[in-house]
Amino acid sequence: MWYQAGRFILRYRVGLLIFLLLATAFMGWQASKVQLSYDFTRALPTDNPKYVDYQAFLKQFGSDGNTVVIGMDADQFYNVNYFNAVADLHQRLKKVPGVKEVLSVPEALNIINDTIQQKLVPQRIFNYPYQTNAALDSARSVFENLPFYRSLLYNPVTNAYLMGVTVDKDSINSKYRSTLINDLLAETQKFETATKTTLHVSGLPYIRTVMGDRIKREMNWFLIGSLVLSAITLLIFFRSFSAMLMSLIVVGMGVVFSLGTLVMLGHKITLLTALIPPLVVVIGIPNCIYFLNKYHTSYREVRDKNEALVQMVGRMGIVTLFCNIAAAIGFAVFALTKSDLLKEFGEVAGINIMLLFFISLIFIPPVLSFLPAPKAKHTNYLDNAFLSKILVKIERWAFHHTKMVYGVTIIVTTISIVGIFKIKSEAFIVDDLPKGDVIYTDLKWFESNFDGVMPLEIVIDTKKKNGLVRSMKPVAKIDEFSAWLAEDSSTARPLSLVEGLKFAKQAFYDGDSLSYAIPYESDLAFIGPYLKEKNDSGPRQVTPMTKLLNNFIDSNRQKARISVNMKDIGSARLPVLLNRFEQKSRELFDTANYTVTFTGSSVSFLEGSSFIIRGLKESIFWAFLLITLCMLYLFRSFRILICSLIPNLVPLVVTAGVMGWSGIALKPSTVLVFSVALGIVIDVTIRFLINYKQELPLHHGKVTPTLVQTIRHTGISIIYTSLVLIAGFVIFCFSEFGGTNALGWLTSLTLVVGTITNLILLPVLIISFLRK
Repeated sequence: MWYQAGRFILRYRVGLLIFLLLATAFMGWQASKVQLSYDFTRALPTDNPKYVDYQAFLKQFGSDGNTVVIGMDADQFYNVNYFNAVADLHQRLKKVPGVKEVLSVPEALNIINDTIQQKLVPQRIFNYPYQTNAALDSARSVFENLPFYRSLLYNPVTNAYLMGVTVDKDSINSKYRSTLINDLLAETQKFETATKTTLHVSGLPYIRTVMGDRIKREMNWFLIGSLVLSAITLLIFFRSFSAMLMSLIVVGMGVVFSLGTLVMLGHKITLLTALIPPLVVVIGIPNCIYFLNKYHTSYREVRDKNEALVQMVGRMGIVTLFCNIAAAIGFAVFALTKSDLLKEFGEVAGINIMLLFFISLIFIPPVLSFLPAPKAKHTNYLDNAFLSKILVKIERWAFHHTKMVYGVTIIVTTISIVGIFKIKSEAFIVDDLPKGDVIYTDLKWFESNFDGVMPLEIVIDTKKKNGLVRSMKPVAKIDEFSAWLAEDSSTARPLSLVEGLKFAKQAFYDGDSLSYAIPYESDLAFIGPYLKEKNDSGPRQVTPMTKLLNNFIDSNRQKARISVNMKDIGSARLPVLLNRFEQKSRELFDTANYTVTFTGSSVSFLEGSSFIIRGLKESIFWAFLLITLCMLYLFRSFRILICSLIPNLVPLVVTAGVMGWSGIALKPSTVLVFSVALGIVIDVTIRFLINYKQELPLHHGKVTPTLVQTIRHTGISIIYTSLVLIAGFVIFCFSEFGGTNALGWLTSLTLVVGTITNLILLPVLIISFLRK
């Protein structure tokens, strides 16, 4: 069948090439419409409890995690010139498009008791610009007498000060997010230049935007780098610009098809789908190498170009098809998960790995038919003396050192299994960043001075309309819970309606800081009128105090919100921390009258990372199972199946063991190694065994001469392919992100081990299990 396919392709080569070029042009037009995704909650399925809770919170209270924080170490903060510069920065930041609100010390408000109107009136504390320190010091004493701002805008112990910049949700979740963050950074840089000081910037919108932009830039460079390295390696091997250019065109079309498929399926580029173009390059190159290698081998035998091309398709068509099927299965199983991110990645990767096969099959034979027949210099690599010596040694190890091969395999596998038990599964918001990176150091500065900036939201539901205002009992419970949370080393001082009521009580008692406490039942008789919305005449008038309180309670006065900033403690510690919080909440809030929910973008983000890791683990299991069934169908032999699986399991076990011994945690980027490596290493096994199966009748069913011929025929192409793939993945080792860096060298390690096991261990297993 495949020989007939080869003749068909050559007969209709012009039409097939035109069809392929038109299809590529169409997919290129589709690819031009590709967009980036800025939704970071899609890692979770819509029926996940964490996702449901977070969406309910957003519907009730609006967005969270939309604040960029700017910090400063400033012993000279209340120096006239420096303070005026901070005030000027505040005004400039307010003018940046996309900024909704700025909270800082120069614009801090005090609340004054207007006994005549019976309302609490906001009043600015600082009337800048200041000319003298005396006036500034007077306002400073008023400000520092307000406990509400303590640890919120400043840390009196470390002399650290903070500005909070609330950005528009639609802007920060759009393609303009980079412009918004860059505009903010431009203003901070002007301040640093003018004052000769250093500012610290952090917050979830800032971290996500900067890291997303860096990853995008890296992926572009890595795509170019993998193409360049692959091109150089191909040129060194084949000594032919036409062969190199042809291979690059094949993977280039694969990249165009992958981006076009993304658009046609209605998807956008995410952190996972951004990996598909580089993966298409490194997976598409082996197709080209194996086709070219078989073409050159056949041409040397028959000395006829067209007949060599027919043999190339006839011998390598089935091999390449099943190799691509195996690789496609390795990725397509992600589409079986409930996570939209993994589904999109699995669909696009699986489809385009199969499309790579058809692109290679339709493009390579016709192009080669138009090119001149290969010259001697183009096929000299088949007689590479160095590789020939290596293959001779491989034959010797396989036939004469069987026990040593088994012994080394058992020892290495045992050590690796011990390492597997040392692997930890953990993800952080600032995962993979070097410890010296400014994002990491600034985040740690905020954690040491303000106990973190990652948002945690707690919703207290009284289950009754006006349940929060019927008595002071719920308020007292919230105050006790907030005080307990504030004592935890992982969280900052919580903000809730309790802090607003304390501020109101202090204002009612003429600013006495000792009155900063929750009102008693008796206090409400006097303070109550100050907290109500005025509607004596005309429309309702929302007072500043009611506006403050409304940010933390719903319109029915049934649910209260506690906003807590926390440290980036990671996905391993977060469940433990939340369990402690939940236990304490059950002690304070009986389940019959209250429901307490823990949510927030930090919880959703880390839960999403954990969900992706679990999904990847399950997908690898299903991929291995499906590939096993595919191998069983292909070879129809249980013994060959066993022989084929062991050389593929060993590299994965070794890589996992190295991760454990090296202290590399399981996270989305590192778990992806196993799926990528499984799809590539199984290719080598399939090519080796199909060639063995094809050679077996030519040697009258004798195992030993068939193995010798198979090692010599496929060994060179396997080694060349592995070197090209390693060159393609090594580029990831230059990433500044630890996970991407690990993806590069761990995948390269897996490929090296996989090449060794398939060229040495696989023949040994065949000799042991298939003597007849």
